[in-house]
Amino acid sequence: MKNRLKVLRAERDWSQADLAERIRVSRQAVNAIETGKHDPSLALAFRIARLFETHAEDIFFADEE
Repeated sequence: MKNRLKVLRAERDWSQADLAERIRVSRQAVNAIETGKHDPSLALAFRIARLFETHAEDIFFADEE
């Protein structure tokens, strides 16, 4: 799964630690999601979407490969 999390975070000038605190996960978890090494749970994807005031589908999308 690909995502736009790093772009959205950068637009707000937040560090990975800032985002992690807001969504109640570790900084390492944010890094793993941003780099595609880990897919968030559905609950976490919705929490992230609410934080960015958008839909989960606007942040996370299928890798077409």
